[in-house]
Amino acid sequence: MAGTHTPVALQSNFEQGVAFALHLWPALTLAVQNNWGGPDSSDKRDWFAGAVVELFPDISKPATISTSTPQQQPAVTEEPDQAYVEEFLLQVMLDEFEVNVDDDSAFEVAEQVMRVRGEVLKGGPKFDELEGLRRKFEARKETKVVGVLTKGEDEDADTDWDTDEDEEGSEEEDEEMRDAPPVVKEKEAPEVDEDGFTKVSRKKR
Repeated sequence: MAGTHTPVALQSNFEQGVAFALHLWPALTLAVQNNWGGPDSSDKRDWFAGAVVELFPDISKPATISTSTPQQQPAVTEEPDQAYVEEFLLQVMLDEFEVNVDDDSAFEVAEQVMRVRGEVLKGGPKFDELEGLRRKFEARKETKVVGVLTKGEDEDADTDWDTDEDEEGSEEEDEEMRDAPPVVKEKEAPEVDEDGFTKVSRKKR
């Protein structure tokens, strides 16, 4: 393996790259924002990143013949291909977030993961894909993703989404709305007629 990076550092780089790729995936971001994976959707996204990492052999650990007991899982020794990673991404989105991603975004995320993997296997010295993902992540952070995904079996839902990154005004408005406290309307005082009776008004539907 070329380069001067240690196996532990290379494994760490790979894990970071996977985390960046998943956090930048609009489909997953939308699912987390809407808690489609439950109240712990954000934690589930972190677990998701770890699960993707575990598809690959751990660079920091030398490959050895497994002597594990039946209760222990043997270490992964083969590199998965991009198609397998893409299929895994789609399956987890459906199983854990009840989202059917039917565009090409899972392919793109799998491609990013494989490019980062290729960089760390070479051992550096450059990690262009990783640094590119890092810059996008730091620039974007928690930019709100708007749009609709197919959730569960709802095949009639629109599956296009986009972000507010290109519209600075909309992004600022979204930020203000998230920070704004809930609006509490004051209760109207009862209206009394000339005879001292309180008028009862019907609630507006």
